[in-house]
Amino acid sequence: MIMASNYIAFPIFSFTLIVFISLLSHAALANPNDEKSSPFDFLKHLQGCHKGDNLKGIHELKAYLEHFGYLNYKNQSQANDDDFDDLLEYAIKTYQLNYHLKVTGSLDSQTVSKMMMPRCGMPDIINGTTRMISGKENHHHSSTSFHTVSHYSFFPGNPKWPASKYNLAYGFLPRTPVKAMDPVTRALQTWAANTHFRFSKVQDYRTADITIGFHSGRHGDGSPFDGRGGILAHAFAPQDGRFHYDADEAWAVGATQGAFDLETVALHEIGHLLGLGHSSVEGAIMFSSIPSGVTKGLHRDDIQGIRALYNV
Repeated sequence: MIMASNYIAFPIFSFTLIVFISLLSHAALANPNDEKSSPFDFLKHLQGCHKGDNLKGIHELKAYLEHFGYLNYKNQSQANDDDFDDLLEYAIKTYQLNYHLKVTGSLDSQTVSKMMMPRCGMPDIINGTTRMISGKENHHHSSTSFHTVSHYSFFPGNPKWPASKYNLAYGFLPRTPVKAMDPVTRALQTWAANTHFRFSKVQDYRTADITIGFHSGRHGDGSPFDGRGGILAHAFAPQDGRFHYDADEAWAVGATQGAFDLETVALHEIGHLLGLGHSSVEGAIMFSSIPSGVTKGLHRDDIQGIRALYNV
């Protein structure tokens, strides 16, 4: 009886292990052929709307622009209605200016196309104090002042790691896919080659200055992920150190059709960890959106930005 029981237990255990490994692999690198609608698809049927319109779904457009820093309604009922008001037009104009689009204030096809691109979850404008705009001078937009230098930007107050803290330890959270670790390490090495920082991996993530992990939906940092094809990842300003990938995205090592390159996204998010905001230069790694199926490296604008921030 004991032998029979063991004989039965082994295949059950094996089957359980196979299922577990299968699920883990799916979480690690999602199948790029698994087509799902994007969280930004609502923008399609809003194309062409403009000030004065009342159209179902405009409240979602308002939520999108509020998330990325372009809108801040004092009256919450205005944020939740479907009226295309003056503030929404102003927000769209600012977005169009940031992304070098024709400034119309209406949701034209080019604006919709840009807004629908998968992107970093960090806002373009934070507390009304930063703005991705060309030029080396500070610019004024209405009553709000935006600090910019060249095309790159910094977080409000220019937070950065102290001069004595240039050796940063990094660690991976539990359940981080093994295949993601080398791309992140390579991205850190690329930043190290262009800055005064040095990065060393530690086994215990609790002792690390920088932590990397994969999460889905709400995950305890106040910035929930939205599923496939919307927000890809996010990271926080110094000296927070948290960098999160959206586990629901299709991830790949290298340029793979329908999937996002782990290293390219890591390069972008590490820029945030070091203190860079979003850039208005489309070729820069700190540009907010990253298309699938491509790889990118550091741009001159990224290097100028980080060196200006740390005065090195």
